[in-house]
Amino acid sequence: MSQALLIARRELAAYRRSPLGAIVIAGALLIDGIYFYWKGLTDKLVSAQVLSEFFYGASGTTMIAGIVLAMRLLAEERQTGTLTLLNTSPIKDSEIVLGKFVSAFGVLALMTLLTLYMPLLIFVNGKVSVGHIVVGYSGLLLLGAASLAIGLFASAVAKSQVVAALIGTLILAPLVLLWAVAKAVDPPLNRVLTSLAIHHENFRPFMNGILELDGVVYYAAVTYFFLLAATKTLEARRWR
Repeated sequence: MSQALLIARRELAAYRRSPLGAIVIAGALLIDGIYFYWKGLTDKLVSAQVLSEFFYGASGTTMIAGIVLAMRLLAEERQTGTLTLLNTSPIKDSEIVLGKFVSAFGVLALMTLLTLYMPLLIFVNGKVSVGHIVVGYSGLLLLGAASLAIGLFASAVAKSQVVAALIGTLILAPLVLLWAVAKAVDPPLNRVLTSLAIHHENFRPFMNGILELDGVVYYAAVTYFFLLAATKTLEARRWR
C-alpha cells in the first residue's frame, strides 16, 4: 500500500507540472456553469429539478474528464520509456495501477468539489435537501471512478495517449448507450441491458437524491473489473 501511495504522489506531482489537469478542471467548470445557468435561470423548474438537472449535466463532463485524465497514466509511461523502469522496480503491478488510479481520482474529486458552489446558489432563491446534494455528489464520484478505471485500462492497452482516449471512449460510449439498445429488445434481455448501462438507470437515483445500494455496487464492480483488467494487462506485458 505504501508503494501505491508513492506512485500516487508521483502522479499528482506530474499533474501539477502538466497543464492537463488544470485544462480538464477549467473546461469542466465552464461547461457545468453554462449548463447550470441554462437550466437554473432560463427553464422554469423548481429547485429540486434544477439540482437534478445539474447532476445530469455534470455526469457527462465527469465521464469525459475521467477518460481524459486517465489516458496519460500508463500510455505516457510507455511513450517515454519509463514504464520499463517501473516494471523492473520492486513494485507490484497492482500497486502501480492503484497508485495511478488514486492520483487521477484525486484530481477528479477536486474538480467535482469545485462545482459545489452551483448547487449552493439554489439556496439564494429556493430550497433543496442537503441529503440530495450529498447523494448526487456521491453518484458523481462513483461514476467518475468507473470512468477513470475504464480510461486506465485503455491506457494500459494503448501505445499512445490519443489511442488510449479513443479506446476508452469506445468502451464507455456503448456502456452509456445500453439503455437505448434495451428499448429495442424484448424482456428479459432489455432489463439486463438496462442494469448494465453505466449512466441511465444506475445514475438516475443519485441524480434525484435517492441512494440505492444497487447503483453503489454496480459502480464499484465496474471500477474493480477494469482496474483488475489493467493490472492483468501490465502483468502480461511484463512477461513479453
